Amino acid sequence: MEHPVDAGALLRPRPPSPLREIRDERFGRYGVRVLLKRDDLVHPELPGNKWRKLAPNLRAAVAGGQRAVVTFGGAYSNHLRATAAAGRLLGLETVGIVRGEELARRPLNESLARCAADGMRLHFVPRSEYRRKAEPEVLARLLDQAGASGAYPVPEGGSNALALTGCAELGRELRGAADVVAVACGTGGTLAGLAAGLDPGQRALGVPVLAGGFLTAEIRSLQLAAFGGPAGDWALAEGFHHGGYGRVPAALDAFAADFESRHGLPVERIYVAKLLWALTELTASGAFPRGTTLAAVVTGRP
Repeated sequence: MEHPVDAGALLRPRPPSPLREIRDERFGRYGVRVLLKRDDLVHPELPGNKWRKLAPNLRAAVAGGQRAVVTFGGAYSNHLRATAAAGRLLGLETVGIVRGEELARRPLNESLARCAADGMRLHFVPRSEYRRKAEPEVLARLLDQAGASGAYPVPEGGSNALALTGCAELGRELRGAADVVAVACGTGGTLAGLAAGLDPGQRALGVPVLAGGFLTAEIRSLQLAAFGGPAGDWALAEGFHHGGYGRVPAALDAFAADFESRHGLPVERIYVAKLLWALTELTASGAFPRGTTLAAVVTGRP
């Protein structure tokens, strides 16, 4: 099979993504200006940080003559869906190693059905094995069992050193535009790259959507691998995960629906809603001095 050299071009990206100011009294009364970085519009099928992280890895896979890509995720993984869509666009085989052996005995949910429709071969593994996938011998066994030993590996969430180079471009697009650039965090790769791309004097703020407090070490490790050490000024705003990944309590859902109504923006619930909630709460608590310009990165669509 012939593959084009420039996978990024074939995926039809549309950077830079739009930057839009909104008027909202929840920020305005505190003298805080808010911009939305509509990275959900950067690509029609691989929105936001999914394209930013996947494109450099796919270029490497194609340049290396790889015919298949293997990656990891849970039952509702946006990353799995994006990888499957990219594989369809590029003519690459894709394999998804999915957390939860029990899912193999159930009908596919909408997310996994979309992956399968895009040609991804799904391999379900026990949660105990999945948790140990960073161990070389366990990883080798999982890849072998999935028939993906020779495939190009992309980690869960797409966060690796190559992915950070793509996310750094997001930071460069925001140079001079805001004092604080905020983004929701799953695996930490987007924040790690974003911070590296910003100008000195700008600050990146991450809002973790998972409980556990593990991201600081992960971000430092990713920046070490990508840039040789710490890069940019960044911090985490913990305590806004609303019960953990995938949890959308009624109050959060109502907040997101209200934001949609106010600003005509479709608000994705797992990441973006938690980011916007956190920024309203932090603003009200005085975390941002009057005159601050905030940019919130909209990483995905519902």
